[in-house]
Amino acid sequence: MNTLTIGLFTGLLLGVAAAAGGFWGFVVTALLGLVGAAVAGQVSGEIDVTAVLRGRDRE
Repeated sequence: MNTLTIGLFTGLLLGVAAAAGGFWGFVVTALLGLVGAAVAGQVSGEIDVTAVLRGRDRE
C-alpha cells in the first residue's frame, strides 16, 4: 500500500472512532478520510495541497 492509501484508511478509522453512526457520523468520517488522504498525499509528494490553497496568481 502506498502512503496515500494508508493516510486514507487512518482518517477513516479515526472518523469511525470519533463518530458513532447516523448521518453526521458518516459526514465526519468522510471529512476525516479526505483530510487523512490529503495529508498523506502531501507528505508523499503525490498531491500538491499548497497549489490548491494558494489559488490563482493575479497579475
